[in-house]
Amino acid sequence: MIKTIFTTASIFGALSVAFGAFAAHGLKGQLDPYSLEIFQKGVEYQNHHALALLAIGLIAIKFPGQLIGFAANFMTAGVLLFSGSLYLLATRSILGIDEWAKILGPITPIGGLFLITSWILLAIHVIKNVKL
Repeated sequence: MIKTIFTTASIFGALSVAFGAFAAHGLKGQLDPYSLEIFQKGVEYQNHHALALLAIGLIAIKFPGQLIGFAANFMTAGVLLFSGSLYLLATRSILGIDEWAKILGPITPIGGLFLITSWILLAIHVIKNVKL
């Protein structure tokens, strides 16, 4: 589990840098400012949660438990749903998937709920397992 958490965090981190650079250099002239802002918001949340997953991995090493695994899984799913849907929404005109907006729009808040849930699970795990 811990190896998977660290691997996922590393991939999310690397991709957030790549997507951020792509937005700044490749998409800047192709997207309107609002769509570019949406894309960048996906990058920002992905990057923050990549770092959070690294912290979850470190906590899991010292204080293992099932709840920390659930937190990591919810965070991973949340990043994929939240940031992924923002990337697709922002670039839908370029990708020719304008009709997907009706589907992608509701996916973003579901991803956000997954991220919130992961933070709550992490807090519960820490409260129950970390004795300082």
